[in-house]
Amino acid sequence: MRELVILHGALGAKAQFKQLESRLADHFNVYTLDFDGHGAKSGIEMDFSIEHFVQNVKNFMQENNLEKPLIFGYSMGGYVALKLESLQPGSFEQIITLGTKFDWNPESAEKEAKMLNAEKIEEKVPAFANYLKSLHGEAEWKMVLQRTAKMMLELGKKPSLKPYDFHHIQIPVLLLLGEKDVMVTKEETKHVRELLRNASFEEVPDWVHPINQVPLDELVQQLLNTQLNR
Repeated sequence: MRELVILHGALGAKAQFKQLESRLADHFNVYTLDFDGHGAKSGIEMDFSIEHFVQNVKNFMQENNLEKPLIFGYSMGGYVALKLESLQPGSFEQIITLGTKFDWNPESAEKEAKMLNAEKIEEKVPAFANYLKSLHGEAEWKMVLQRTAKMMLELGKKPSLKPYDFHHIQIPVLLLLGEKDVMVTKEETKHVRELLRNASFEEVPDWVHPINQVPLDELVQQLLNTQLNR
């Protein structure tokens, strides 16, 4: 079977993909990991950066003897996968991204970072606060927010992926975007498709950005279609 590595997004953890992993186990050898500072690794003290998370993936692949796996990167996970492939072409067989934001500039970064205020989240969306606590821990979730906000602001000043980076990527890339995603635009995603040599774009009806609100059955089918169309 093909090997599939699932990469979580900002504020996320591998625990979010337990059901997806179970549903795909008959079709792929599935691997998940927590980026440093997230989930089971939330106690690691560090500044977040795309480059550090790229190294996490490289180390994980070496530890598990993975050669050219299929990658499913949700949100930031897709950004990390594309960055690694741009640095080391041929690292993966194929990359599938979902809801990955590419248009990082000072204005967009500040807008996203302002939403990561722990006190406001606890006050206005306590259910989301509890969800983050379940992923990262009672004491660590606020630090995840702070470090993610700082990383976003840095991305706004200096995006890790620049237009010429995409030209180094020659493997197949599928860019998925939920029709109702309010964080990522169709325009920025289609622009990246044009920069890539072997990419396709699909807007999925009714899907939103949060991965825990994406219909599991439909997501499974999207990834199985990749298996069937090899």
